[in-house]
Amino acid sequence: MHCVRATHMWRVWRQPIALIGMILWATGCQSYEPVPLDIPAYSDSFEARIRDIEPVADFCQTLNEAGLAVPENFDFDDGISYAEGEVLALFYNPQLRVQRLQAGVALATRENAGLWDDPVFGFDGAEIVSPPTPFEYGLMLSLTIPISGRLEVEKDQAGAAYAAELRAIAHAEWTVRTGLRSQWATWTAAVAKSELVMDLISDLEEIEAIAQRLHEVGEINRVEHRLLQIQLADMKIQASEMQLEAIAQETALLDMLGLPPAASALLIPAFPAGTTPQVDDVTKRLVASNTQLAVHFADYETAEQTLRLEIKKQFPDIVIGSGYGTQFNDQRVMFGVSIPVPILNANRQAIAEAAAQREVVRAEAETTYAHLIRVLAAAMTTLELKKLQRDQYESEVVPMLDAQRDDLTRIARLGELDMFVLLETISRIRTAKERLITLRLAELKSAVVVQEIFGPSPTSTTSTSDPSTVVAGDTQ
Repeated sequence: MHCVRATHMWRVWRQPIALIGMILWATGCQSYEPVPLDIPAYSDSFEARIRDIEPVADFCQTLNEAGLAVPENFDFDDGISYAEGEVLALFYNPQLRVQRLQAGVALATRENAGLWDDPVFGFDGAEIVSPPTPFEYGLMLSLTIPISGRLEVEKDQAGAAYAAELRAIAHAEWTVRTGLRSQWATWTAAVAKSELVMDLISDLEEIEAIAQRLHEVGEINRVEHRLLQIQLADMKIQASEMQLEAIAQETALLDMLGLPPAASALLIPAFPAGTTPQVDDVTKRLVASNTQLAVHFADYETAEQTLRLEIKKQFPDIVIGSGYGTQFNDQRVMFGVSIPVPILNANRQAIAEAAAQREVVRAEAETTYAHLIRVLAAAMTTLELKKLQRDQYESEVVPMLDAQRDDLTRIARLGELDMFVLLETISRIRTAKERLITLRLAELKSAVVVQEIFGPSPTSTTSTSDPSTVVAGDTQ
């Protein structure tokens, strides 16, 4: 009797078990595959970046096709120029690498948005423990029919979010390009100041040798000679400090370029071009080209699509189900339909939040525009003033001080040396030339601010558009 009941129970369970197996098989679930983090392997590829330039050269060609000005011959045999550094930064910059990978997340969302909900399988059983009557069960398979049109809006919203990520990448790339221009100039200025001090040290050493001979024959006293020696020793210490500053700026530059420390020997100091575009209608240019505003425009479109999606969600979808079951030895085919009635909730909270968020994004865009206008006006005024100051130093002050130094050196060689006038002249020469370097750097940085706000030329492409094409090479 027990064997018969067991056989009967197996027959009862056999159908749902088989159905469950078929459903699980049909889902085609993905399997997990671990990918270990291999820092030693990354270290080898990181050090090889200055040797293996083929992927960067290919990327350079891609940028050329996108309308960006790039070097015609990309190689490191003659060092790394600023133009080559700009390509390297767009390819290897660590922040850009992370942002492009983040865009891949939005891309994955877009590619899988708007899918139908998975069917839902249900099973009910009765009188399992001590059944006085034959075992009763029911199987039900439910499916949601998206009659509200929500899925299409989900696709649009995911597409807008992905477009916003691409705009953010374009803004990041433009920021890296302008930031690199500023950092390259800062490093060049630090190198120039260090070289200036070294040149003055060389001049002082020549004069000190002359002063030593004059001191030995009694032409100058010991106090005057010691003043020169003190100045020379102090300047050598300051030269070391300036070399440390140049190294610090060089390290920051290498970080932007994404290159190993060994690349420092290849970098070529130079002040990048600081030209600014001539713009008649500032607002029109900012709307067309400013990359930061472009991000806000894309964010606003995302907010619009999010609100549209939340409004669509208030309209219900139909859930239909069908199944098979038994009751009192009767076999039955079941069918069910359910549809929410949007009269109490109607997704009001989400709709209100999305509408409020849209206004937040609108305000962010408008306040960003106002901020850009103010910064642009200040940068253009600063640019003109720094340019005027640099011209005055370059055409008037520095030539007179150089002439004064040449005269003093020539007089010293003749055996006549006014130590106080000499030291004062050296000090003024250094101050004036350092000031000239500082003014040139300030002028260029002001120009960079103007360039960054105006954005790239409307006729050129600022982003690679598809981040996956860059991420593949950037993982090296």
